[in-house]
Amino acid sequence: MTKVIKTDKAPPPFSAYSQAVEVPANARLLFVSGQVGVTPQGELPDDLETQHELCWTNTFAVLEAAGMDKTNIVEVWTIVTDHSQVAMSREIRTRLLGHDKLASTTLVCGLANPDWKVEVAVRAAKVD
Repeated sequence: MTKVIKTDKAPPPFSAYSQAVEVPANARLLFVSGQVGVTPQGELPDDLETQHELCWTNTFAVLEAAGMDKTNIVEVWTIVTDHSQVAMSREIRTRLLGHDKLASTTLVCGLANPDWKVEVAVRAAKVD
């Protein structure tokens, strides 16, 4: 469905993602707002890895509500609050998504709530 774009005229990816992803004209697009590491009941775990995993659990739930799943993700935006989280974030993303046919951006900055340590937003596409 999607087409991975590669060029040697730009740096190669630094982990499991693509330089660009092209979505076909007839695809249905879904823009998932940033999901944080909070349970549906509003509980925020202290454990950093659990917060990262909950971001993805919440993202997958939103995708499911739209009739999509992780294979429909074409772009990921990950925001972490400290550089020390980047490697773990990449490892968890790769473990849970299991593919590199997506575009990806990682930012290190503050979030709306200082207790949140990570936020993940995705764009997905599906041809019905």
